[in-house]
Amino acid sequence: MKAKLHIQTILSEGNTKLGNCYFSPPFKVMNITEDKRGRDLHLMLMNSSPGVLDDDDYEMLIEVVENGSLQLHTQSYQRLFNMQNGAVQKMTVKLQNGASFCYLPHPSVPHEKSSFVAKNNIYLKDSCSLVWGEILTCGRKLNGEVFAFSKYHSITNIFLNQKLIVKENLLMQPSLLSPNLMGQMEGFTHQASLVLYNESIDMTVFCDAIYEHLSLQEGIEFGVSSLQKNGLVLRLLGYKAEQLYDCLKSTAAMFQTQTLLHGC
Repeated sequence: MKAKLHIQTILSEGNTKLGNCYFSPPFKVMNITEDKRGRDLHLMLMNSSPGVLDDDDYEMLIEVVENGSLQLHTQSYQRLFNMQNGAVQKMTVKLQNGASFCYLPHPSVPHEKSSFVAKNNIYLKDSCSLVWGEILTCGRKLNGEVFAFSKYHSITNIFLNQKLIVKENLLMQPSLLSPNLMGQMEGFTHQASLVLYNESIDMTVFCDAIYEHLSLQEGIEFGVSSLQKNGLVLRLLGYKAEQLYDCLKSTAAMFQTQTLLHGC
């Protein structure tokens, strides 16, 4: 199935509102903003399909207005079903000057013989703030489908004023390269990544805060890398999807608190 989604935001009296919105099945968009007078717009991205099916082709475009703030939520785990040809998802995010965007989707669960390619392009301008997360599980562990998927490939490019500043390239093909090998996942079954970008936050101080926060977690390994620009990339390995999801959400909440303190 081919499906498209296009979300545009507008600014009204300093508050971010939903402007033009177009989607085709199986997509749906719901406004779940609780504080209607707040700056942030919260949207729930819903999918009436049980998951991503063979030959699915999703195309999404998200546009955040200047000085606008959008938090895009997902409804549930993204299941990638058994496939022969594979499925593709393309997501483009465009932020105008001073815009903020947060996207922490639920973990992806690749079923046996699933093949999925995600292509993400994020375009930032001056004074933007970005929170971008991703979690990949080993599959349906209780069904004996541990790394039984065929392929999972996620490519994320982040541009600042048309210049590439981040390129994430996650490729897993368990039949060709075992995830348990040295230098791979080495026994862990779940992985997560989080990209944080903001021009005004002291990332050195915030990096220390992340280490202090996540060091309290048991059963995970993590590392933080600085970007060439004022940002961080956090990587985590663990055994439980919910734990990694909670880690990303709590870290993102700390980051968003810092942005508010700096008036971003």
